[in-house]
Amino acid sequence: MSEGPTQSSDSVQAQREKQLARENILRVLLTSDARQRLTNIRMVRPETAAVIEDNIIRLAAEGKIKKAITDDEIKAFLASLQQPKREFKIKWA
Repeated sequence: MSEGPTQSSDSVQAQREKQLARENILRVLLTSDARQRLTNIRMVRPETAAVIEDNIIRLAAEGKIKKAITDDEIKAFLASLQQPKREFKIKWA
């Protein structure tokens, strides 16, 4: 009788509780449009959504968020994370 399965189920439960707490925090901090945009981002780029969520939660913990974050503010977060695009100039000889 090993305790391996109970430990893994405990860690799965802990991860699930952490995810639920995270979702509840974001539900309070985001408008419905912002939540929808973040859900769309998560479907396409889960790592980008996680970074945005982490930033929002960190800002809230620091007391820097005074009102619900809007869809436009999510767009601004997303724009700040994107790498600047290089411009290519094609010269015809």
